[in-house]
Amino acid sequence: MNIISMIMPKMQVAYIYSDNTIRQGLEKFRAHGYTAIPVLTRDNTYYGTVTEGDFLRCLIDSGDIGIKDMEKKLISDIVRPGFNPCVHVDITMNALFERSINQSFIPVVDDREYFVGIVTRQKIIRYFIDDYNKVNNGAHKNG
Repeated sequence: MNIISMIMPKMQVAYIYSDNTIRQGLEKFRAHGYTAIPVLTRDNTYYGTVTEGDFLRCLIDSGDIGIKDMEKKLISDIVRPGFNPCVHVDITMNALFERSINQSFIPVVDDREYFVGIVTRQKIIRYFIDDYNKVNNGAHKNG
């Protein structure tokens, strides 16, 4: 199966840019209520994922930080390298399933490394449940 049908396209995904400020990122989190959001560069390549915990670490590590200070620091300063890695659109379902064990969503890029969207763990589980049900229902009808 091709994962294209499982992708939530970029236009439906909340994301932030690596050159957004911490304040802009916090506002995006507040507006959408997510715990993690993909981070893109301005040329639409996947940069990483930022989490609530990343913001919290930033605030704690910065000490007595004010709102003005959050307008100076960039999202790229708090993204953890290698966290929530992306996959290419040609990934196999088994490899995607393996990745979903540690990631609640998997960012997907095309051959040019452009971000095309995400696949959620829920979609992957639903795919395998549906596949299981097809196999078992077919076995019961034939048996």
